[in-house]
Order: sequence, then C-alpha cells, then structure tokens
Amino acid sequence: MPHFWTVPFKLGLGLEGGIHLVYEADLSNIDKKDYVSSMEGLKDVIERRVNLLGVEEPVIQIEKTPNHYRLIVELAGIKDSAKAIKVIGQTPFLEFREERAKEETEKILAKQEELKGKTEEEFKKIENWQLAFEDPYFKPTSLTGRYLKRADLQFDQITFEPIVVLQFNDEGGKILKDLTSRNVGKRLAIYIDNVLVSAPVVQEAISKKEAQITGKFTVEEARKLARNLNSGALPVPVKLISQQIVGPSLGKVSLVRSLKAGIIGFLVVILFLIIFYRLPGLLASFALITYIVINLAIFKLIPVVLTLAGIAGFILSMGMAIDANILIFSRMREELKKGKTYSEALKEGIKLAWPSIRDGNLTTILVAIILFIFGTSFVKGFAFTLIIGNLVSLFSAVFVTNTFLECFRGTRFENWRWLWQ
Repeated sequence: MPHFWTVPFKLGLGLEGGIHLVYEADLSNIDKKDYVSSMEGLKDVIERRVNLLGVEEPVIQIEKTPNHYRLIVELAGIKDSAKAIKVIGQTPFLEFREERAKEETEKILAKQEELKGKTEEEFKKIENWQLAFEDPYFKPTSLTGRYLKRADLQFDQITFEPIVVLQFNDEGGKILKDLTSRNVGKRLAIYIDNVLVSAPVVQEAISKKEAQITGKFTVEEARKLARNLNSGALPVPVKLISQQIVGPSLGKVSLVRSLKAGIIGFLVVILFLIIFYRLPGLLASFALITYIVINLAIFKLIPVVLTLAGIAGFILSMGMAIDANILIFSRMREELKKGKTYSEALKEGIKLAWPSIRDGNLTTILVAIILFIFGTSFVKGFAFTLIIGNLVSLFSAVFVTNTFLECFRGTRFENWRWLWQ
C-alpha cells in the first residue's frame, strides 16, 4: 500500500475526545413482543444519522435493563455536541414518494447544474433556485409512516424468496390505492430520514390495505428493511438521560500517558530478557519489535479503533508474546544442561514449549472472544486487540524467534554455552 506509514490510526472516544450519550427509549406505545425489533430499527436509523455528521467508527449499542431499554452512542472526534444531540434525538420519519415525470426531473437537474459552483448569495438571485434542492427523481406524497401499521418479513409461497409485507390502517389503505392506481409500471420510493431504502415498481393497483416489497433480498436484508420501516411507522421517542463530553485535551493526555506506559513496559521487558536470558533475550527483543510492528500494521489495515481499553489489550498481548519466548528459552536451557548440542536443544526446546504456548494463547483467545460477543463497547475494544495480539504472538514466538535462533545454528556462537545458559 503506497505511503502506508502515513495512514493515521483511528482513535476512540477516550483518546481523541468526543461525546458519550445515553438515551432511554419510550416503548410505552409498543407491544412487548416488538421491543427488540423496534430498538434495532431505531439503532439503524441513528447510525445513518450519525454517519451524516461525518463521525468515523461510531459506537452505538442497545442496553437492556430489567425495566428499560437504552441506547448508548459514542462519537469520537465530534466537536458540535449540541448539533449531534439534536440530530440523534429526532423521531425516525418514514415517507413514500412517487416517480416524477421526465420533464420535472430534467428541470430540477438543469437547475442543479445552473447553481453548481455558485455561492449562497449568488444562487439566491437565480429564479426558482429552491427547485435545485428537491429530489429530481421522486416527489413527496401524503403516504407516510403514520399510516403504516407494521412491516413483516415473509416468504413468497411460490419462489420462497424473502419479501417485506406492509400493513396499512384504513386511511393509509385508501391513500395507497389512489397512489398505486396512478403509478402502475412506475417506481414507488420508500425513504427513511430522507434516505432511500427501497424503490419497488408498482405492478398493479392495490385495493387492499396490504402491499409487498419484492426484490433480490437476502433474508437479513429483508429483515433489516422491515425493521427500518417499523422504526418509521412505530416512532420510538428517546430521552437523553446522560451526557459526557471528553475534550480533545483530555483525550491527548490519555493518549500520551498510554504511550508512555507502553514504552516503559516495553523497555523493562527488554531489560529483563537480556539480563536473565542473555543472547536469546536480545533476539527475543528483536522478535518483540517485529511483533509490535505487525500489530500496528494490522490496526491500520482493518482498521481498529484504538481506545484506552484497546491499548490495554495490546499491552497485555505483548506480555503473552514475551511469555511464549520465555517458555522456549527455559526449555532450551533444560536441554543444554542435559548435555545436548545447541541444535538438539533448540529443536527440543521449541517442541516441548509449543503445547504450553498453544494452550495458553488459545485459552486467552477463547475468553477474549466471549468478552467480545457479550461485553460492552469498552470490553469489546479490549477483547478485540487482545485477540489480534495473541494470534500475532503465536506467529512471533514460533516463527520469528525461531528464525533468529536458527541463524546461530552451525556457527561458533553455539559453542559459547554461557550465551545460552
């Protein structure tokens, strides 16, 4: 990747600053069986709104307590907290739009082209400038989420493909009949928060209070669409109950302290290795540097959002990487004390140490996976970097350290037993 080293790390809330918001959802008007789907739909809508704010890697989670459902929103790097709170707190809005005539579309596109590159003062002097800010392909109708009773995932009885079935109330059914009657063969677009989610073609006028959205959906896509439609049709008001702002300066302090702790820990570990294990300890230090470089490269490539908890997981995995090297060196010492040659001791040392290295790392990875699946955002960050670190440490200990040690096989240094014992 060109200029890979110039790609910045993605920093989380605790390091870059931002806001941590906790919302409580009002589900008083929702059937209990629909609580989970309504919250998932609300989460999807808020994720889209947050993306419009330009926030990278937002953390949005649903938290369930015995009596409440809450939505946790973490926005790293956000500066205008008031705007973010206002945007997030709105109720999702669902609407249906009909396809415009070709002439209307051309007029709007021409007006948009006319305003291109002009300042606000300049385009306001142009006649009908407001036209440029309308949707050139679809125009609003009176059919909105207020008339939709619910949307359900079902399967076509003939093709068995997933479809989304919409159920309207009496008034919505009348509007739907009139709307589909005049748009047969045309597209009817469905928008949530002014974002197009589907644009099915009307096959025939719909006289009943039920319609279908068909398409090349996967089951998950159809389920998500139904959830999004329900979030618009079944408004779930949210109330801000907690707000925590982490300033950039505080985030910078946390980052500096975290890096300082990591560097000190790294130097102390290297010093320990060299004092107690001599040349193997020095080689393990080079292997540890390789391990750190690989980890940081992976963090950039994925990319991983680094948080304070994530850095803690990385530092812990660094300790696991050192532990693997120590196991190999200890086993080698034991074999050398038995009078074996350097080559024999190296081979046996790695062979005997491998089961302990494998089991220790895999056990840690298994626990980290459980933490990642069931933990909160901070725990997930810790678990994810710990998983990556342990996988890399297996490679570092078995291949990198082994390669360094193999370089001394057949040289005069292997006869200097004080270097290895």
